[in-house]
Amino acid sequence: MKLSGVELRRIRIPLVAPFRTSFATETEREVLLVRVLGAEAEGWGECVAITEPLYSAEYVDGAEQVIRDFLLPRLPADVTARALGPAFAPVKGHAMAKAAVEMAVLDAELRVAGMSYAAFLGATRERVPAGVSVGIMDSIPELLDNVDAYLGEGYARIKLKIQPGWDIEPVRAVRERFGDIPLQVDANTAYTRADARHLAGLDPFGLLLIEQPLPEEDLLGHAQLAEAVTTPICLDESIVSARAAADALALGACSIVNVKAGRVGGYLEARRIHDVCAAHDVPVWCGGMLETGLGRAANLAFAALPGCTLPGDVSASDRYYARDITEPFRLEDALMRVPSGPGLGVEPIMEILDDLTESTAVVRLGG
Repeated sequence: MKLSGVELRRIRIPLVAPFRTSFATETEREVLLVRVLGAEAEGWGECVAITEPLYSAEYVDGAEQVIRDFLLPRLPADVTARALGPAFAPVKGHAMAKAAVEMAVLDAELRVAGMSYAAFLGATRERVPAGVSVGIMDSIPELLDNVDAYLGEGYARIKLKIQPGWDIEPVRAVRERFGDIPLQVDANTAYTRADARHLAGLDPFGLLLIEQPLPEEDLLGHAQLAEAVTTPICLDESIVSARAAADALALGACSIVNVKAGRVGGYLEARRIHDVCAAHDVPVWCGGMLETGLGRAANLAFAALPGCTLPGDVSASDRYYARDITEPFRLEDALMRVPSGPGLGVEPIMEILDDLTESTAVVRLGG
């Protein structure tokens, strides 16, 4: 597939409510979109990097520069998604930037082929259960009100963000109020090995998992923590590749894996991680980064893979955005429908997209 250019578009999209984690409080998302342009088809990608390097070393300004100055010059003349890994290999790191380009190229490639993301990845379901991620709140009553609202909307699983000082009591309050609902927690690396005894205090609450309690490079610490607690350990930030997943499983650092395609360099690597986990009978679920409808469409395709046996963070559009840049995704009987059209199966609504756009630049290819 030959491309004539690549559009780099920055948009700013407000959240319906602040989303607070252990590393940041977001009231809006500044999103970098990648649009590949060709005679046969166009394709869209979304970079999940946030504004500052707080979740990972990547951030949106840096991702845009890396794509423009280092990745696009390395695009093969006849490009395919599978060719991007070797082409981009000399550029170290920057998985989120690479994933955004891969997502756009794969979208265009599959549109030409008349194949959906779901079919390409090997999805086995047309609808998937949706979980919802609940940020850190100012008070337990506020938390309970939010959880009550999400359960009323039909979400199949609740995930609570935690950090030191906001962990045992919020979990206890949710359990006491709502009983035996599917419940898990996400620490985003907020704890250390010294907190093992404290984290064991979560064991009586019957959680599905505790996600990424320790720093991402501390696989040994996670393995030791897994021996000290009965709650299953799930890794997120630590899983940067299929090899990292295999190493984590070999060490006993986790028994569940959260896959975010943007974090691992794209959906091709995400599928490889899925396959490694499936070979070890380890459950996988699809994580989220507050994506717009473009990223949400691709995540739903991944969440429909056979090894994704736990509800993912694939909530409805209105969980985060009053107006999405695509037709909104909605819960249907507690399930989310997987797009089945060619490529991502969704298109941006250009009127909305243009209204949210802060800058646009087109990089011409092929001289």
